[in-house]
Parts: sequence; structure tokens; C-alpha cells
Amino acid sequence: MPIDLSPPVEIDFIAARGGKKTYIQSAYALGTEEKTAAESRPLALTGDSFPKIIVRHDIRKRWYDDNGVLNIGVMDLLLDDTII
Repeated sequence: MPIDLSPPVEIDFIAARGGKKTYIQSAYALGTEEKTAAESRPLALTGDSFPKIIVRHDIRKRWYDDNGVLNIGVMDLLLDDTII
């Protein structure tokens, strides 16, 4: 039987209010494709359409990636009470 050597998959935070969830990953920086894939993979595996966010220190302006994941800076997230 083959051994699975892939890194464990976990989501850093799940914010829930009523029946709604928001998945949140936190990363200091996503400087390489490997780091980006490692942070994005758990969000892609949720199997649902709830909002997904990667909170990053290395960006100043929020943007959505090709998979609909919001990339946002820490201060931007903390100061905008409409995000979650």
C-alpha cells in the first residue's frame, strides 16, 4: 500500500454566523507557487461555495484569484466589517 506523503490539509479559521460560513487561511507571504498551492489547496477541497479568504501580510490591495478566493491584507480585513 503506498504511503501518502502529501502535507496535511487544514483550514486555519472558519467563521460562522447563522447558516453561513467563511473559510480563512492566513499567510505571511505567498512568494512561491508551492506556498500559494499549499494555502489554496484546503480551500479548494471544501466542496461548497461559501466565501474563501487568504489573509496576507505581503499585499496592500485586495483581489480575487482565478478560483474566486479573496486575497486581502490584514489591516484591510480588520477595518472592513462587511468582509465576514
